Amino acid sequence: MGSTKVLKKVGLKVEDILSDYRLAVESREASIIGRKEVFMGKAKFGIFGDGKELAQIAMAKVFRNGDFRSGYYRDQTFMMAIDGLTVQEYFAQLYAHMSVEAEPASGGRMMNGHFANRLLDENGKWKKQTEMKNSSSDISPTAAQMPRLVGLAYASKLYRQNTDLHDQTDFSIKGNEVAFGTIGNASTSEGHFFEAINAAGVLQVPMVISVWDDDYGISVPKEYHTTGGSISEFLVGIQRAKDKLGYEIIKVKGWDYDALVAAYQKAEKVAREEHVPVFVHVNEITQPQGHSTSGSHERYKSKERLEWEKDHDCNVKFKEWILENELASEEELTKLEKEAKASAKAARAAAWEAFISEIKQEQKQATDILDALAEESAQGAAIIQLVAELKKTVNPIRLETTRVVKKVLRLTRNEETSARASLVAWLEKSEALNEERYSSLVMSESDEASIKVAEIKAKYSENSPLVDGREVLQACFDAALSRDPRVFAIGEDVGKIGDVNQAFAGLQDKYGELRVTDTGIRETTIIGQGIGAALRGLRPITEIQYLDYLLYAIQTLSDDLATLQYRTAGGQKAPLIIRTRGHRLEGVWHSGSPISMILGSLRGINVLVPRDMTQAAGFYNTMLKSDDPALIIECLNGYRLKERIPDNIGEFTVPLGVPEVLREGTDVTVVTYGSMCRVVMQAAEELEEIGVSVEVIDVQSLLPFDVDKKIVESLKKTNRVIFADEDVPGGASAYMMQKVVEEQGGYFHLDSQPVTISAKEHRPAYASDGDYWSKPNVETVFDKVYALMEEVDPQRFPKLY
Repeated sequence: MGSTKVLKKVGLKVEDILSDYRLAVESREASIIGRKEVFMGKAKFGIFGDGKELAQIAMAKVFRNGDFRSGYYRDQTFMMAIDGLTVQEYFAQLYAHMSVEAEPASGGRMMNGHFANRLLDENGKWKKQTEMKNSSSDISPTAAQMPRLVGLAYASKLYRQNTDLHDQTDFSIKGNEVAFGTIGNASTSEGHFFEAINAAGVLQVPMVISVWDDDYGISVPKEYHTTGGSISEFLVGIQRAKDKLGYEIIKVKGWDYDALVAAYQKAEKVAREEHVPVFVHVNEITQPQGHSTSGSHERYKSKERLEWEKDHDCNVKFKEWILENELASEEELTKLEKEAKASAKAARAAAWEAFISEIKQEQKQATDILDALAEESAQGAAIIQLVAELKKTVNPIRLETTRVVKKVLRLTRNEETSARASLVAWLEKSEALNEERYSSLVMSESDEASIKVAEIKAKYSENSPLVDGREVLQACFDAALSRDPRVFAIGEDVGKIGDVNQAFAGLQDKYGELRVTDTGIRETTIIGQGIGAALRGLRPITEIQYLDYLLYAIQTLSDDLATLQYRTAGGQKAPLIIRTRGHRLEGVWHSGSPISMILGSLRGINVLVPRDMTQAAGFYNTMLKSDDPALIIECLNGYRLKERIPDNIGEFTVPLGVPEVLREGTDVTVVTYGSMCRVVMQAAEELEEIGVSVEVIDVQSLLPFDVDKKIVESLKKTNRVIFADEDVPGGASAYMMQKVVEEQGGYFHLDSQPVTISAKEHRPAYASDGDYWSKPNVETVFDKVYALMEEVDPQRFPKLY
């Protein structure tokens, strides 16, 4: 085929094709150098995108401003092709350079190959996404990018079909944006993948998902992963037709440049113009360096396979194609290769110098002080030896300096010299800097941070109606949907019937199906829909029907949403509200209160536990003013209890981290939350009848917890405390105890040992009797409080049973 005909076929100029080849060579060289850097001890681990360069270059050609990527750790060439990553930034991440200027994706917090652009400015405010090529932040768990991908694409559907959103031009131009996803062939065995594929097909959203298929999952070949060995053939039933909705499925070889260009041109056109999801199966991909630096693929691939991979290397095939079509000479390509490799090496050198110079500077500041201290100290010889060993370190890291400084401060603990004081000051400054580097931004620190939302108290009048609790929520959601077109709610049974407890009753009819929407039974992608939409400036409320079912989505919540602010060093946010209901109703799977699991896995998400629907409504209003995510757990047995609708139902807010004293007392403090508030209050009334005064405190939010340390003030008065909830023993009750007794210093004010009340080790048995002997009840609380008082005054409070 002549060069003119080739150029016409791919729609590109010669200089474009040669630029693509140069990038493929440079990216490959970065992978090769990166592997060597790990083996030389300059980096901890390496995972690279070699063998996938050509397909990623082709995909990048159709990626426009406003589009989003939700991919995984092999996509370095794509990120370079869209100018979302420089080679120097690539190496800065490999070295863990703790700087968002040097390493914008994560500020050095994530291992190499985890990509993102900064969607937020330095104040935590949104940048204009329609003026950027956007990449949501990668996470390591396989297929975990898929739920978020559905949400990124779903946002385009909302932006296109909801005309009230057409003025949101910082985020979308009438839904014209495509969400591009990538995944390895072995990861398509994951449940997240299948759930996401199904959800996107049902929703009909502009999503292009590419499978990089190299026939293996580390050492395991495709026959162990996929029925029939081909994921596109396995999914043939989702291919759209004239009489059914579905996917456009495209299959293409990963080394065929012009076919790849054509495939992605078709995929992008279908997705962007028709809002139809497209599945691109890129097969015959190779992995020249194996899976990662943790092992060699020569251990599990045959000689024949390795030879085939060498022959079908996409860079090799691309070069052959260029030469065959006379687009450049061998000499021209050799020169280009040398330039690309030199560029990669120069980027590596610059990245290493920037990284190591900061550490060496900090080390020198410390060693200068240590040298001075050695002259003043009786431990001078030992200090000199420690400093000499530190200075000999070839590739120093921060912890080595800190360890030496702390050892020296221990050695000189009985000395008071100016140099030692300087060393203490250095350590304090270093610890503060490293706290900022490694432990900041778990939650938002912007002006819209949830902890900063001001309290607006609920207002009542003689006209405030007394209604079922569900109607308070209904009024709250009605107000939210009315005032902000970005707000929408999705979940199982949320739409047509207004959720299983009727808090959205009638709101789909009022606001339309785009705003109040039913979903299939698919908790993980319900959350993913919310994460992706929130990343694109919308304000989703995603419902998990029962708290017990949160386990279906806990991995996505924990690994993706909860870590987002932290892993991007404040570069991205997803202010998603997860609505659910729990604590107690009936049986093993509808009475769960697995709060300790939630507290242990969802740091980075507010965990709010309102005792009634009015408090819940206040939390919804608070979070809709915030840019943090939150899990709001309503009381499953409280929807029919009577409450008054505040006159300012759409405006009042409940502050986070502020406990409320429900009942004042002088003998014992009981700290609790959620449905247990009613149980404890009833027990307190019965205890009052026998002369025991109980102070009842509702913590209201578990994350954050009592930020002003108010609970300890109660302990100063009562000198006794019980922590009560419905989690397992040693669960959230132990968490509350640690917060109050240890962090707040509550132990200092106690005259009796702290006590916990919890549910049993097992899930609740069915029916009222099952609940009674599985979960704490009024008698449980009464007896625990009474036992404390019996210890104090056994004559007044003799043994009951």
